[in-house]
Amino acid sequence: PPLPSLVATAKARLLAADLTSSSYLDGAQLCPLPPGTDSANVKEAKLRHHTHVQVVDIENLSLSRWEQVEEMEAIERGERTRGREIIRVADEESADAAESLAARGTGTGTGPRPPVSAAKKATHRLVLQDCKGERVYAVELTRIDGIGVGKTNMGCKMLLRAGTPVARGTVLLTPENCVLLGGKIDAWHDAWMNGRMARLKEAAGAGNAHTTTTTTTTTTTTTTT
Repeated sequence: PPLPSLVATAKARLLAADLTSSSYLDGAQLCPLPPGTDSANVKEAKLRHHTHVQVVDIENLSLSRWEQVEEMEAIERGERTRGREIIRVADEESADAAESLAARGTGTGTGPRPPVSAAKKATHRLVLQDCKGERVYAVELTRIDGIGVGKTNMGCKMLLRAGTPVARGTVLLTPENCVLLGGKIDAWHDAWMNGRMARLKEAAGAGNAHTTTTTTTTTTTTTTT
């Protein structure tokens, strides 16, 4: 096979490998996260070396639990909404479009198409894992193109540059200190999609139940008084 084809195949296999256990990787060449990186007691620190990590979870902090459920359901269907209309979107747009899908009931079916760039206002929190299996939270300090639910796969590889700041156990990501390398571990991603949906629905249901109980209690107290 031609060299470019071999390089592409090798790259694909490396990006689909598990940093913690794959025989494709030489663990001695990978730098783990420093001890205590996930500690909330450390006010501020910086990574001393370039560190490769993989994504094991992601959440859009700009959306409520139910909006996240709707977002994921729309991503599965390859859809987004415009007012009361459901619009099929192209693959390259589906991630960003679905992230703004919260559609939030704005606009009308005949109005202008909401810009995909709306998703650029989102803030994501990720869970990253290093070559030793240690996990740490990471948050976008500045919006990073390429990070998003439906866009960032589980097992996606990232390079955290030396000097990347860590505050209270959370890595602070910017386009300057974070390099998205890509990749996906299919088994992880499928399990994450299924489990994430169930967890979000459970959390949203618990929140609604708590609100309902509080409202009922308040109403009963008022009536008694």
